Amino acid sequence: MGKKERSMHIAVCIKQVPDTKNVRIDPDTHTLVRQGVESIINPFDLFAVEAALKIKDETQATITVLTMGPPQADEALRDALSRGVDDAVLLSDRAFAGSDTWATSTTLAAAIRKMGDVDLVLCGKQAVDGDTAQVGPEMATFLDMPYATFVKKIEVLDGSALKISRQTDEGVEIWKLPTPCLLTVIKEVGEPRLPSLRHKMRAKKATIPMWGAADLGLAPENVGLSGSFTQVVRVFSPPRRTDRVLIQGPIEEQVEQLFRHLKESKVPGL
Repeated sequence: MGKKERSMHIAVCIKQVPDTKNVRIDPDTHTLVRQGVESIINPFDLFAVEAALKIKDETQATITVLTMGPPQADEALRDALSRGVDDAVLLSDRAFAGSDTWATSTTLAAAIRKMGDVDLVLCGKQAVDGDTAQVGPEMATFLDMPYATFVKKIEVLDGSALKISRQTDEGVEIWKLPTPCLLTVIKEVGEPRLPSLRHKMRAKKATIPMWGAADLGLAPENVGLSGSFTQVVRVFSPPRRTDRVLIQGPIEEQVEQLFRHLKESKVPGL
C-alpha cells in the first residue's frame, strides 16, 4: 500500500479590531478611545476564515487560526473556532506591543514556520483599523512564498497547486499558484457562515496555546516597537467644515442658487 497523503493544512491570520461603528477620537490626546469599545474580528479576516472553511468542506483540510495581540484576543480565536476552525494559536507577549506592519509580519511569519507543514496561508485583504494591506505580502516575502492579493475565488487543483481568481482594476485575472502560498481575500470569496451551537461548545472548552517571542525564536529588538520601522505620531479627526450651504426649493431654483454660489466662490470657468 502507498503512503497515505496528509490533509491540506491552512493557516488563517486574523486580527481583533475596535468595532468601527463605535470608533471615537479623543480630542485632547488625538488617539483612539478604546475604553468601553467592543472588539470584533476584522471583517475582512472573516472572509479569509470562510475561504478556509469552504476548502475544508471540499478537501477535509485542517485549519489553524492565529492572531497577535493581548491575552483577551483569544476571544477572536474562540469566535473563529465556533465557526468550524480546528485549532487556534495566540501570539501574545509584552515585547510585541507597538508593532508596525513589518514587526507584525515578522512575528506572524515566525509563527507559521513554527507550525510546520502549512500549505496555504490566508489573510483578509486589510485591517479596518489600519488599511495598509501590507501584512499579507510582507509575510509571504519573509516566508519566501508566492502570493496573490484581492483573491475572490480559490480552487484546489491537487495537493500542490491552486487555481485562483483575483480582482483588478481592469477585470479578473486567473492564476495558477504552487503550494505553499499566501492569499489575501476579498468579500466575493464567500459570505461568512454563522457559529454553530456544537462548535460554540467546543470553542468554549478549547485550550488555546500562547506563544511569546522566545517561543518563536525572536529577539526582543526585532519585534514590537523596537523592531518597527514606522511609528504613529498621532491620530486625528479632520476639522469640521463650516462653509457648507444647503440648497432647497424647486429644481430650477436649486440650479440657479448653485450657479450663483459657484460663481461667488470664483470656481474656474464660471
